[in-house]
Amino acid sequence: MGCAQTSLFAQFNQPTFPGQQLDRGMGGMGGSGNRNNGNLNGAHKDSTKINTESIDPKLYMWHVDQRFGTVQLAVVDTLHHQFQNSNFVDGLNGHNNYLGNLGSPSLSRNYFERPELSKNLFVDPFSSVYCKPEDFYFSNSRLPYTNLTYYKAGSAIDGEERLKGYFSVNVNKQLAFGFNIDYQYGRGIYANQSTAHFNSGLFGSYRGDHYQAHLLFNSSSIKMAENGGITDDRYITDPLTVSEGSRKFSPIEIPTALSDTWNRNKTAYLFFTHRYNLGFKKEIIKKLTDKEKEAEKKKEDEIFEKTGKRPKKEKEYEFVPITSFIHTLKVEGSHRRFISLNEPKQLKDPKQTETKLQEWIPSLYNNTYINTTGFASNDTTRFSSIKNTFAIALVEGFNRYAKAGLKGFISHEVSNYELMEKAAPFSKHTENEVYVGGELSKRAGNLLHYSATGEVGMLKEAIGQFRFNGNMDLNFRLFKDTISLVASAKISNTKPSYYMRHYHSNHFWWDNDLSNELRTRVEGEFTSQRWKTNLKVSVENVKNYTYFNGNATPDQYSGSIQVLGAVLRQDFKLGILHLDNEITYQKSGNKTIIPLPELSLYHNFYIQTKISKKVLSLEIGADVRYFTKYNALGYTPAIGNFNLQNEASTVQIGGYPIVNAYANLHLKRTRFFVMMYHVNQSSSGGDSFYVPHYPINPRTFKIGISWNFYD
Repeated sequence: MGCAQTSLFAQFNQPTFPGQQLDRGMGGMGGSGNRNNGNLNGAHKDSTKINTESIDPKLYMWHVDQRFGTVQLAVVDTLHHQFQNSNFVDGLNGHNNYLGNLGSPSLSRNYFERPELSKNLFVDPFSSVYCKPEDFYFSNSRLPYTNLTYYKAGSAIDGEERLKGYFSVNVNKQLAFGFNIDYQYGRGIYANQSTAHFNSGLFGSYRGDHYQAHLLFNSSSIKMAENGGITDDRYITDPLTVSEGSRKFSPIEIPTALSDTWNRNKTAYLFFTHRYNLGFKKEIIKKLTDKEKEAEKKKEDEIFEKTGKRPKKEKEYEFVPITSFIHTLKVEGSHRRFISLNEPKQLKDPKQTETKLQEWIPSLYNNTYINTTGFASNDTTRFSSIKNTFAIALVEGFNRYAKAGLKGFISHEVSNYELMEKAAPFSKHTENEVYVGGELSKRAGNLLHYSATGEVGMLKEAIGQFRFNGNMDLNFRLFKDTISLVASAKISNTKPSYYMRHYHSNHFWWDNDLSNELRTRVEGEFTSQRWKTNLKVSVENVKNYTYFNGNATPDQYSGSIQVLGAVLRQDFKLGILHLDNEITYQKSGNKTIIPLPELSLYHNFYIQTKISKKVLSLEIGADVRYFTKYNALGYTPAIGNFNLQNEASTVQIGGYPIVNAYANLHLKRTRFFVMMYHVNQSSSGGDSFYVPHYPINPRTFKIGISWNFYD
């Protein structure tokens, strides 16, 4: 919950907050038909009686946009479907490559799911841990709300555990506050790969008619032991050959490339967005049915008989915003350290035989810049930024002629970086960016929605950069079906992040003059709710693509690369039998620079029913993940990022299914699952890798439980 919740979206109607009106045109997606992570139903009613005279808890949850502070509604997920996958680093449908352990770095195999690199690219691979402001769940409820979720896998020696907690309480209808925690601890089935991550946040919100504000403070501590992968893949693919048929190795016995090596990232940010609305109050005219009119007249007659007077009808009013003045502030800081106390070494000149003349160098790195006489690294860098955005919005729908909302904004961000130097401890660098832009949008209604946003760099390092994107969705009834058509396009010309241009450490040192990346993307999506069909097609052309090459240093491809992707989701149901399917096809115009699996599959076959007088929901089945062989990106601990494999030692991964068997149960406020992960593991070997030289965990028993409390 909070940020790290992985939920399932259901069909929804656009909701409103209790006792007040949503920002017009800012509530949700308007039924675009996209399959997302979350449930956008307006209010959740718990199915059990509570000790507060059965008061409906009326729990509302929402996300907040970083730029304008606009609201997209969501509520805590109470569905048990796919709950067993909610703690997977590889995602609900297994889209991500990762190092095998809980909380390890990950990267989607689906090119079109990969986000743009942030200014702090060392945190980007930890998307399952790090909480961005736009992913956080704010809440409002009549009753105090608490969620506790616990996951466990494996034994106390080599297993993994995760505990998440979320608490929210209202002072009144407008003011709410709370906190969340997320602790992940993966001991590591293989040697030297433990993780210990702690994420916590404090939040508050005030949503009045004229003034609205959201405040979030979030802190993350990400600690990870690095093993550099196993030294020989045959320990996994052909274990008997490695031991010449004499024995089999347990995972902890398999030698790894590194020991006594760690990556540590500490981050914190303060996010504050608020707005003041100008507008007017409009009388609410209720349309009553004949039955409601009759009941109201009867009530008036009863009062007249008792008092001899007719009750006065009090008029009700709603606030209609016309213009909003918006300010958003984000203050961020981070500290990254890479510590390696025992780096592998080799002879500088293997032909030397006399011990006194032997010179040793680190064997995993091409260069050493700082600690040239030892075999240890202690790299560090710091990043901080302050960003202010000021906007004015003409609110959509305040009268019948205002069919669209219009915003204009200006933003300023100052970013500071500290880099190691050979002669001095640190050098400090500052970048300033000023952008102006605007947005035209229509999000109200059920038939047609659209938005167009653009920004252009005006001063300092932002000059020459721009971003434009547009979205449109059309939703209509066709016979007995609801059809959704979605189209989007965007074009951007942006400078690679500072850390892609400058970074100094013991073994990696670069100061690059990189050109702007020019990206053009077009996407289209079709959804049929009745037939449970979703098809999405995407095309992107990128010029000056920036990446980490086979030496784990930044590089650019000066030409253009085109990537095509298509995802088909088709679900089937026959009584209590269900089969969910997802097929992803991708084609890279340059497989050397952007390697992608051409085909990725996810299938989930399960039985879904209710037992015990229909109060216990049961889902039991098995799912499988599979992708075709390809030259996947490798991982380099010293930079904490994914990069192309070295041409001299390239290996392929893929062509190996991962099968998990599970049972999900849902009773009132509690969800519970049991799972046998990687049930198809074979002792004779198999290419069970998500990242080259990083095997996934062997067969493991997993459990998880989640409670909701409204008191």
